[in-house]
Amino acid sequence: MEKVSLGPRPYMTPMPTVIVGATIGGKPNFMTVAWAGVACMNPPMVAIAINKMRYTEKGILENKSFSVNIPAAKNAVEVDYCGIVSGNKADKSKVFKTFYGKLKTAPLIDDFPVNIECEVRHTLDLGSHNLHVGEVIDVHVAKECMTGGVPDTKKIDPLVFSGSDYCHIGKVISKAFSVGKGFKK
Repeated sequence: MEKVSLGPRPYMTPMPTVIVGATIGGKPNFMTVAWAGVACMNPPMVAIAINKMRYTEKGILENKSFSVNIPAAKNAVEVDYCGIVSGNKADKSKVFKTFYGKLKTAPLIDDFPVNIECEVRHTLDLGSHNLHVGEVIDVHVAKECMTGGVPDTKKIDPLVFSGSDYCHIGKVISKAFSVGKGFKK
């Protein structure tokens, strides 16, 4: 396979699309984030990279908490709105019906299938962005998105970001931790 150099860039695709929530001045605020992922299993932690200039960053630093809300593909319009409109210019507290779990400063989105409450454990200055590592305090999943007591990706239908597009997750190719057993060199 012939390769083309793109130069140094954080190219990973696809990426999850999530809405990060934080409380600022007593009101919930939300922003769209694609730079998010699992950071640790025990204790459970997730990481989000937020540009220091973003309004939501103020709430994360102030309260040392945030939420990660996983939207369904049907939520693409609201997700994109929260990515193109700043909380500095518009009150995004009414975009979603919200609720709070154990952390009273991490607003959760009621209409999204999965919500993760996080308490900041580490913040790393990376340059233009801060990387916040949050310990997962609780995960809330819509009952209708569960199968056999576990979250069902097909029912959640998470929105993913690839290039400059929002996408659905594709079909299952094979079973993880199993298909590789048939590898022969």
